[in-house]
Amino acid sequence: MNKTVLKTINLTKKYKDFTALDHVNITIHKGDIYGLIGRNGAGKTTLMKTVTTLTEKSEGSFQLFESTPEELTESKRRIGCLIESPAFFANLTVAQNLKYYAIQKGIVDHRQIDQALTLVDLTKQKNKKFKNLSLGMKQRLGIALAILDNPDFIILDEPINGLDPIGIKEIRDTLKKLNEEKGITLLISSHILSELYLLANHFCFIERGKVIKELSKEELDLECSKCIVIQVKDTKKATVALEKELHTTNYKVIDKQEIRLYDYLDNSAHVNKILNKKEIDVISIYESGISLEEYFDTLIKEENPSC
Repeated sequence: MNKTVLKTINLTKKYKDFTALDHVNITIHKGDIYGLIGRNGAGKTTLMKTVTTLTEKSEGSFQLFESTPEELTESKRRIGCLIESPAFFANLTVAQNLKYYAIQKGIVDHRQIDQALTLVDLTKQKNKKFKNLSLGMKQRLGIALAILDNPDFIILDEPINGLDPIGIKEIRDTLKKLNEEKGITLLISSHILSELYLLANHFCFIERGKVIKELSKEELDLECSKCIVIQVKDTKKATVALEKELHTTNYKVIDKQEIRLYDYLDNSAHVNKILNKKEIDVISIYESGISLEEYFDTLIKEENPSC
């Protein structure tokens, strides 16, 4: 059984009358690349700050590496994080910036600086001033800082935000390398599901501080599988027909007009015939796969019907 790296139990964070985290329960296992998906303001950063104790929780609890609350301080030493942009010095070189933070962290073996730069592929830029780095290089330097003291678990908040496609690929390759070669467990947040899909093996969708879905990559693939999209004027009447006439409950009502049916995939004409027979006004019916963005949008709509 995989060891647990992070487990939250009804973790809650309130700011006066505003609930930023609402009884969050997630589990991250050793070796995972865990993708935290949510819109801006959904609670991703608050969750990361809470489990790194950069902000105090209001209710609930969390465990790091299956430790007891008394062992939390020691467990935190095994974490590296990049939650807000670190204050790098513009006129110092890449190596000088990391040396400054190595001193702050009490790292006496400065060979760890070269090791970190090698892992994020910045060795050739070690003598380059920070102000002259590209945005992608700056992000990789931030990751180098996060892994400087050889953590077992790193937490990264929106590491691909604002990058061009080449920069995104470089970050993705770097993170895969850390996971596969060093065995580091990662928690990564983003609002771009399509990019995290290429990296993560487990996903958590968060909206308004609540976890609305937690699933593996295999389960996500199944959720986005082929379906028949049925648009009707009366979804209640249509679902009754699906259950009574077609004997299936393998469908999902998306909104007031749309149903997605996961049975009869090669026989949408028969489905249409049955619906018409039951005097249901079918606006359109067609076979479709669901894109990752559509899936994300569907989850948000189910959580917030008014959206």
